[in-house]
Amino acid sequence: MTAKKINLALQGGGAHGAYTWGVLDRLLEEEDVVVEGISGTSAGAMNAAMLVSGYMNGGRDGAKEHLETFWRRISEAAAFSPLHKTPLDHMLTGWNMDFSPAYHWFDLMSRIFSPYELNPLNINPMRGILEDVLDHEAVRACSLIKLFISATHVASGQARIFECHEITPDVLLASSCIPFMFQAVEIDGQHYWDGGYMGNPAIWPLIYHCESEDVVLVQINPIHDNELPKTANEIINRLNEISFNTSLISEMRAIDFVSKLLRDGSLNPRRYKDMRVHVIYSADHMHHLNASSKMNADWDFFLSLKEIGRECANRWLKADWKNVGVQSTIDIRKKFLCGPGSQPDHGDLMARAKTAASLGAAPVQPLKEKSNKNKQQQVKKRKKR
Repeated sequence: MTAKKINLALQGGGAHGAYTWGVLDRLLEEEDVVVEGISGTSAGAMNAAMLVSGYMNGGRDGAKEHLETFWRRISEAAAFSPLHKTPLDHMLTGWNMDFSPAYHWFDLMSRIFSPYELNPLNINPMRGILEDVLDHEAVRACSLIKLFISATHVASGQARIFECHEITPDVLLASSCIPFMFQAVEIDGQHYWDGGYMGNPAIWPLIYHCESEDVVLVQINPIHDNELPKTANEIINRLNEISFNTSLISEMRAIDFVSKLLRDGSLNPRRYKDMRVHVIYSADHMHHLNASSKMNADWDFFLSLKEIGRECANRWLKADWKNVGVQSTIDIRKKFLCGPGSQPDHGDLMARAKTAASLGAAPVQPLKEKSNKNKQQQVKKRKKR
């Protein structure tokens, strides 16, 4: 392998973040994998912060140890929770908790009562774990890896990106704050919810603030699902997947559009980046896990996801590392932009313009130019009068 710089984009997904732990664990074993920046949301934000925290205290080995300690602490804390699989779940649903009375009771209560009513003291077990495990002073002082943590600003509905020097346990809690489960996290007088609503994860900080043009997305949430959801839980689960992928799809559309403009010579390559996108994902293993499994904190489940993540990262290194720095290893349009229509990309403005021109339609004029022509015509009419 040849040493290359990459940026990591880590999705959120509750307990499914243990899959990302496995991916990171494998990547950290390769000295040639140089991480320049990490953008993370929710569980992805936790993984990113733990990696940086451990790296600052013990290099690659320290990062691996920090990540394992974090996930072990979550599992140990969950031992006192009523949310566990039942024997029926174990036989019929694998790692899901479809038959867990405690899970369904909690899900029902969260739809009737707000966290301000159910949890007026705002107790969050994750806070103690973060305060114990995360060396946020080391993270704030880090200059080796750029860190970008996404949260959703409640008042404006916009994404708020926190960088290394701003990271605290509150920032990580904000990035993972599901509004039906926890009270909004207040930081500097502003309130925040889960970053997944506006960036899961946010790609643009890696474009604007990092030199590497290679982004490796560690995907947790499926984009496509060919099975029609029919039960209430299936519908809710699919809606969650769609909503938490919306911002990512929008960013991928923009990346694809800019790349096409650069290839066509319509943009200056010295001012715009032609980003190369790579994805580490296992549809075969992750697709059958539903929303209930995101609450499953069994250590065996974490270890299973970790091993799957390690295997996927290992396959990606063997198959695609040679293309890092050269070209994307996924077809952005096919993976993120194709819908049910006949057109592969409904948002390709350049293709539409070229099609219109080939059919003899008038070329699309810039808005400013049209405005100037209208003004000139108005001036001529006034002079005639």
